[in-house]
Amino acid sequence: MFTFPILAVRKVIDRGIADAAANGGFRNPYYGTRPAEGETPGIWLVGDEGVYIMSNGKLPEGGCALVVYAEQCHPKGDIDWWDYKRRHFGGDDGIEFIEAERLLRLFDRNMRATHLNIQLTETEIALSLITR
Repeated sequence: MFTFPILAVRKVIDRGIADAAANGGFRNPYYGTRPAEGETPGIWLVGDEGVYIMSNGKLPEGGCALVVYAEQCHPKGDIDWWDYKRRHFGGDDGIEFIEAERLLRLFDRNMRATHLNIQLTETEIALSLITR
């Protein structure tokens, strides 16, 4: 399971939308292998060096996406980040796309929630909210 503050998730979504408006749309998370799939507002859940979410709007030359690390899996501060990533995301690098509409509907149904939990299984991405 990976946990992110809802305010940070909203900022990542907003940044992706702003980048898309300024730079011609959304990036394809599948490196073009599935044309047009995932080229809508959303976030990328990335397993790489740690696990993080990032904005998906097209970037200007040399631009950087907004990145927010999972509370449990930041390579600078979590000693066992690699083991945690391998256990809950897998050993290989990868990207999972999550639509902004799905997230925003979930957030709007529970305005008191403060954090988003993302859990991956073999076949699905399960989302849940917690209040701290």
